[in-house]
Amino acid sequence: MMKTKDHMYRIEKYSNIHCLIVFLFIVFWSYAQESNENVSPKKYIAYFTDQSIDVNGNESEESWKKVKATEHFIDIEGVKTPKYKTSVKMLWNEEYVYFLAKMEEPHVWGNLKQRDTIIFYNNDFEIFIDPDNDTHNYYEFEINALNTLWDLFITKPYREGTPVLNDWDANGLKSAVQINGTLNDPTDIDKGWTLEVAIPFKVFRTSYYHKNVPRDTFWRVNFSRVNWDFQLEQNRYQRKKNQQGKFESEYNWVWSPMGVINMHRPEDWGYVYFSSKKTGEQDEFELPQDHRVKQYLYMLYRKQKEFYKKNNRWGTTFEEISSNHLEIEGNRLIRNLENHQTGFNITVVSPFTNRLFIIKEDGKIVEKED
Repeated sequence: MMKTKDHMYRIEKYSNIHCLIVFLFIVFWSYAQESNENVSPKKYIAYFTDQSIDVNGNESEESWKKVKATEHFIDIEGVKTPKYKTSVKMLWNEEYVYFLAKMEEPHVWGNLKQRDTIIFYNNDFEIFIDPDNDTHNYYEFEINALNTLWDLFITKPYREGTPVLNDWDANGLKSAVQINGTLNDPTDIDKGWTLEVAIPFKVFRTSYYHKNVPRDTFWRVNFSRVNWDFQLEQNRYQRKKNQQGKFESEYNWVWSPMGVINMHRPEDWGYVYFSSKKTGEQDEFELPQDHRVKQYLYMLYRKQKEFYKKNNRWGTTFEEISSNHLEIEGNRLIRNLENHQTGFNITVVSPFTNRLFIIKEDGKIVEKED
């Protein structure tokens, strides 16, 4: 979930009434709508394993030893190097996708034990998944060092004022934590903690008969680690407060940098390719050429949103929304902008594949053969 500068995006779940509130979208939208154009999505190859994986928080299986971890995480804006290292490995078989996150941490602590509470109020690890790469209907999983889970299904990014299905459960998910040190003991220095997760592919089905095991294809994925400075109260860890009594800002460390402090931009997540080759073998994956086309559409989408905020209407021409860029990698674009009663459609024909891409006013991308 989003932290600090997008707390106005946050979901508050009250322990007594279990009520969700999504609030102050406009404030956040005005603050963090532009991406860092210098940030490129990371890519990772998840290899197939036919070995039985015991989800116990260790990487004792040979399959884990045969695959590489991601690069160490970076700050969410893609500039600062975190003070503690984080990396992830992935595997898959016909039933599960597996994750193994390793986190350096000299003080491993946690106090949230109730499922579906706001886990990022503790140090946590978070998984974000958009299987069909349209930025809608995506999944978020947050787990702390106590192995407490918050699982969410999000129909649209928060920028669209969407409800969040907090009561949705990832049935069959398995997770385990191993701590290299001692939990909640401020008298010693720990080395860190390891989180192992297995999520059944059936969790991501869109229909009963949906065959969604992603063999030799990719999903959009990102990982986030939230880390707080702490203080001790009666020898117990708590999030650190400033002199005004407010919690200090947390750190947001991610695998694929976002360019802004906002994890809920699935269009900027990394690419995970599910190779049918087994662990120990080698495969290659390049970002799809049409990734550039989609990024171009999201640039136009944000320009159109800015125009509406200033003028209380949608722009009717590309000149109005200040977008005269007509090429991608030297290829001239065929594009069209049309408004309708509920919003707009912007279409672009890919110069690479001749596919037609349409982005709607809610940010959803539709792909068609031209």
